[in-house]
Amino acid sequence: MYSFQGYRRPDGRFGSRNLVAVIPSVICANDVGQAICRQVQGTIGYFHHQGCCQLPLDLKRVTDVLSNLGQSPNVAAALVISLGCEGTDQNRIVEEIRATGKPVEIIRIQELGGTSRAIQAGIDAAGRLVRQISGLQRETADISELTMAIKCGASDTTSGMASNCVIGYVADKLVDLGATVVFGETTEFLGGEHILANRAVGGADGPVGQKIYQIVDEMEKRAMAVGEDMRGGQPTPGNIAGGLSSIEEKSLGAIVKSGHRPIQGVLEYCDRIDGKKGLWIKDSPGREPEILTGMAATGAQCMMFSTGRGAPQGFPSMPVIKICGNPNTYEHMKYDMDLNAGRIILGEKSIEEVGEEAFALLLQVLNGQMTKNEALGYYGSMDIFCLGPVI
Repeated sequence: MYSFQGYRRPDGRFGSRNLVAVIPSVICANDVGQAICRQVQGTIGYFHHQGCCQLPLDLKRVTDVLSNLGQSPNVAAALVISLGCEGTDQNRIVEEIRATGKPVEIIRIQELGGTSRAIQAGIDAAGRLVRQISGLQRETADISELTMAIKCGASDTTSGMASNCVIGYVADKLVDLGATVVFGETTEFLGGEHILANRAVGGADGPVGQKIYQIVDEMEKRAMAVGEDMRGGQPTPGNIAGGLSSIEEKSLGAIVKSGHRPIQGVLEYCDRIDGKKGLWIKDSPGREPEILTGMAATGAQCMMFSTGRGAPQGFPSMPVIKICGNPNTYEHMKYDMDLNAGRIILGEKSIEEVGEEAFALLLQVLNGQMTKNEALGYYGSMDIFCLGPVI
């Protein structure tokens, strides 16, 4: 019944974008990658701050995430940039991306003789890849091929009453149509985890319900391990200024964006979705640079992002649709916000009416229409969520 025009990848998935990803395997390669992206149209870069002098579990985590980002259906080809002595497994990144059938190349800065030579080699390689994939055409994909990520940020009281409700409406509709929806922000389950556990397949006492309780408990214990309470950082000062009084109140509004359908399971931060359908949780932080990376690593072709105070940033390879719950914020930041859900607050539209508008906008974006953060190029801030210290 519903479909979108996407780029079919060799592994059968469909992308909403057709990009060459420039992937530094370590922070030390970022400047070379940035120089390449400035020169070659059709490229985007994943410029993170990880990749060396980390615990082994985090080096594996960074390797997994970079590999999964390169395997995203929105990425048609990849150029990996290695310094040459980093702790991440750059060869595994290349091999796993190549296994999906995509063209991939790697350059190594130290082997090539330094920065200027690596930049030139990278420009040449990126240019080859862009030309190779530039002729790909969109094909019809059933809506069940979609994985949509959801997120809220810079929230105020209107988020839980309007924009989160709109995204929840779209999430339910997509799940009913056979698509996949992924949400996270474990920090914002606190105080509402029992509600989510009761929605888990198998109930609160089943393995999925128990896993939801587990990830919330582990998140609290990470804060306690350094002598802090989660409630010292959540809600944020901006949330408090927007009228949210406690993390429990924020959580009750935040989980509304997941809709009402059963939760099929819990993904780890690095996991791809790999054909799973329905509604899923990804254990992830709330801060935008890290959670957007984790969501893009699932293979999501698009994200819906609820905001009340106005969060303008996007992600390099995953279009981010901003649904604004506050009518005043929407008017003040209308060149950053994609849809005004504040009309619900004003009594001009129902949740269902704006939900249908959001669904129609989603299809337009999947078909190639740019989001406002894409058009502005506001998508450079990304990073990878790690568990241990830098050593």
